[in-house]
Amino acid sequence: MEEYLIELLLAIDGGDVSEAGRCAAGAIVGHPGGMSLTHAAGDHEHHDHENHDHDHHDHGEHEHEHHDHAEGWLARIRHAVRPHSHEAADKIDAAMEASAEGMRALWISLAVLAATAAIQAAVVMLSGSVALLGDTLHNAADALTAVPLAIAFIAGRRPPTRRYTYGYGRAEDLAGVVIVLIIAASSALTAYEAATRLAHPRAVSNLAVVAIAAVIGFTGNETVARYRIRVGKKIGSAALVADGLHARTDGFTSLAVLLGVGGAALGWRWADPVVGLLITVAILAVLRQAAREIYRRLMDAVDPALIDQAERTLRDAPGVLDVGQVRMRWIGHQLRAECEIIVDPALTAVKAHEVAVNAEHDLLHALPRLAAATVHADPGPQDGTDHHALLAPHHR
Repeated sequence: MEEYLIELLLAIDGGDVSEAGRCAAGAIVGHPGGMSLTHAAGDHEHHDHENHDHDHHDHGEHEHEHHDHAEGWLARIRHAVRPHSHEAADKIDAAMEASAEGMRALWISLAVLAATAAIQAAVVMLSGSVALLGDTLHNAADALTAVPLAIAFIAGRRPPTRRYTYGYGRAEDLAGVVIVLIIAASSALTAYEAATRLAHPRAVSNLAVVAIAAVIGFTGNETVARYRIRVGKKIGSAALVADGLHARTDGFTSLAVLLGVGGAALGWRWADPVVGLLITVAILAVLRQAAREIYRRLMDAVDPALIDQAERTLRDAPGVLDVGQVRMRWIGHQLRAECEIIVDPALTAVKAHEVAVNAEHDLLHALPRLAAATVHADPGPQDGTDHHALLAPHHR
């Protein structure tokens, strides 16, 4: 049933979720001692990778998959007769489209979780189950986490300014911090209610209805969890993935409510609040995982495999003799890179520039979520000359 609901959500979402952060153009080459040639986004038409999936082995022929143009015959005809634009404005549109995917996932999952929480709240009032109360609070909190994420996605659409030169993509990471705080608050509230019920036991009524509400809670949460995680990974959103992990834990806590139901049926009044405490422990586990993910984003951590892939790609680029330092960071759900390549010192400025541009082009193909790369071309060693001697005192 969960798989069916997930497919239904994806159908509402428009089918397949297009990958975000495809490649924005612009090789920026420049440092003292190297080439000083700078490209703004959109300077080279062949660098526009937006809305295209490329065959990484044959860059001469590009296969295009159009994910979002099948909404009616009119859209198909309009897309067929209108050529693809290579202007910088279209890169902004594509980035906004990527954020719209996340927004759609948030609001669809919000509706599902809100309905689930409303059903469970009615059963809590009817039965007095503290374990189900905890599950309901977590479902409500999980639904509310859509609000700061939505704010982050909206802020991320704003173009860069002279103050915020990298844009507002970091708002998504800040929203992740808010999500972690919400998870912590909900776990604290559940622990308090469970401890209070242990001190003052009370019988739980309508056990069959509580059990049904628990199953509904699990189904709704697991469906939303898989949906959010799938979309979050597609667009590279750590905050959305963290939100999905929270929903997944809520699903398992819903099943734990059944344990309380079974204990109450046997006359064990302590079973319901004990399950509430167990729910708190489970939530603390997902709190740790979500906090670690957001912490790594805030600290500019990336998967080392991405660095390895970038280094291999740069080394294979024509004219590149070696690769120096490679740095990457996430800004929202897009990657930015700073790379150093070694080129033949006998090359002219134009030729060295061409090597850097080709290296960046290959890098954009190899890393689909890479939005921009700064490629610094260093001349290779020649007669023992240190081309960065002037900078040495500043790098100690």
